[in-house]
Amino acid sequence: MAIAQATVPGRGTKGRKALTFNQLKNTPFITDNLWRGAIIAAVLALWQLAVNIGWVNPFLMGSPEGIAKEALRLIESGQLLDDTLTTVYATVVGFLLGSLLGSISGLALWYSSRVARVIDPFMVALNGLPKIALAPMIIIWFGSGMLSKVALAFVATFVVALLSAYQGTHQIDENLVNLMRSLKATRRQIFAKLVIPATLPWIISALRLNIGFALIAEIGGEFIASDKGLGRMIFVAGNLFNLNAVWVGVIVLMLVATTLYVIVSRIEKNILSWSGK
Repeated sequence: MAIAQATVPGRGTKGRKALTFNQLKNTPFITDNLWRGAIIAAVLALWQLAVNIGWVNPFLMGSPEGIAKEALRLIESGQLLDDTLTTVYATVVGFLLGSLLGSISGLALWYSSRVARVIDPFMVALNGLPKIALAPMIIIWFGSGMLSKVALAFVATFVVALLSAYQGTHQIDENLVNLMRSLKATRRQIFAKLVIPATLPWIISALRLNIGFALIAEIGGEFIASDKGLGRMIFVAGNLFNLNAVWVGVIVLMLVATTLYVIVSRIEKNILSWSGK
């Protein structure tokens, strides 16, 4: 009986392991990524096949093989890492400063409706202005180095964060505000206990948008004047008709944007779960 009892749990354990593996294999996360990988592999294979049989001119379109060779060359020379770090640093610093100060400014406008009404047209006008139009002036003011790229990313994200946080304060139920006032809550307590938690979804939504805005502004600044960065690498490679290097820069930019988006999504999940949203 002891042997039988020892054998049965062993079989049960194997069964549970197999069941767990099958469940994992059939989860949407695994299957979706398998499909994505299959689509990418099929596109690359068809692209390379079209180049090999002469349907696509690799000089004008590049080729997967050429992109891989160019990426390896850039990695070995250290240029790709240096340019990537430069772009990521300027983007992240400008994104964080612009999003943080913009969100704080938008929340602060809740304290004074008169100030908000006065500056509202200016905020709308600045938000509608393509930020890349400010690049020549910002580069003249701050130079062609890192500071001007951070400033561009800051300007591109500040207004979006400000408007989003300000709009979020307007979506708060006035009945809740009046209820807290009836309970003798101070204006600071209402702000801390009600306004900030209620506007968190709006602020985080702006963070997602600002990832793309910060990258666009930073890359645009590198196109105009820069000595390093992915934007400069793409610009120079395009002028030299090196489409493979252009593709390398574009692919790395997509990976950077995806990574930043995933990080913000994780932060959003943690913040909203903490605030009980």
